[in-house]
Amino acid sequence: MSYLSIAVLDELVRGLAVGTSRQRQLGMVRQELTAALEQDVLPGQAGRELPQLLDEAVLRLYVQVAETGALRSRLVDGGKPPTSEATNAARLACLEIIRLAAGLPAIAMEITGPVALKPVPESEQLRSLRRRLHRDVSKVRSPGQARLLAVLAVMLDTRARAGELVAQRIDHVSGDGRSIVVLRRPQHGTDAPPHPETMPLSPLSRAALDRWLPMRAELTETLEGSAEALWVSLAHNHAGTPRDDMSYTRRRQGMPLQQRGLIRSYNSGRHRYGLADLLPPKLEQLRRALERETIGG
Repeated sequence: MSYLSIAVLDELVRGLAVGTSRQRQLGMVRQELTAALEQDVLPGQAGRELPQLLDEAVLRLYVQVAETGALRSRLVDGGKPPTSEATNAARLACLEIIRLAAGLPAIAMEITGPVALKPVPESEQLRSLRRRLHRDVSKVRSPGQARLLAVLAVMLDTRARAGELVAQRIDHVSGDGRSIVVLRRPQHGTDAPPHPETMPLSPLSRAALDRWLPMRAELTETLEGSAEALWVSLAHNHAGTPRDDMSYTRRRQGMPLQQRGLIRSYNSGRHRYGLADLLPPKLEQLRRALERETIGG
């Protein structure tokens, strides 16, 4: 997913007269800020406006999480350890440069040590979740439930990020329904294209998609042209951009689901469908649990 504030930040950084080493450090900060937005660590407004992204409270939250190592782009010895003191100091120096370049006053921030990340589900909770989804998929009662169960099942198989999920197309599901393509997005702040990875689908995912795809077809049948998105909206909503008269452009049902919509549906669905005891509050917590499960074998 692209963020307007990050695009403005890129333009700002490109105009800075700094050395190669500092440019690399600024690139690291850019990558971490993007990861923080993707992981729903920072408020949504920070992804839309640079002043909101560079707000003091937002940056303090970013720094605390970044120091834990959770925003690293690569694994170190199979994990994401806290970042070093030198990296922490470089991060603060870059933030001061960025704020000054944006016409904002410097803020006094100190390296205070990492904060604890929110806990992720343990292996037994993930097993219970899979058992529950197997039971629920046979008695789906609404398109919303069908979509949530299919999203969760595919995520359990692929460990896909929210941005990778909403990028999936209907033709990413193989003809026999036994595999799915995930466009893995680079997490190191570069413009490298996504890397397609074909992943096998479990019986749970195949069953969940069998329930979701006919409902998706009904939602998209009156759309002009080809409706390619695998995950689509269930109801009319607005695009979020007001017209001059402050009214909103309406988006009809069956349109591609956006990342914010996916996260909102997860947050509401875990309560609506009685999954709050098995699903963590944040979608990203579930993804991190799946990553840890994979690393642990």
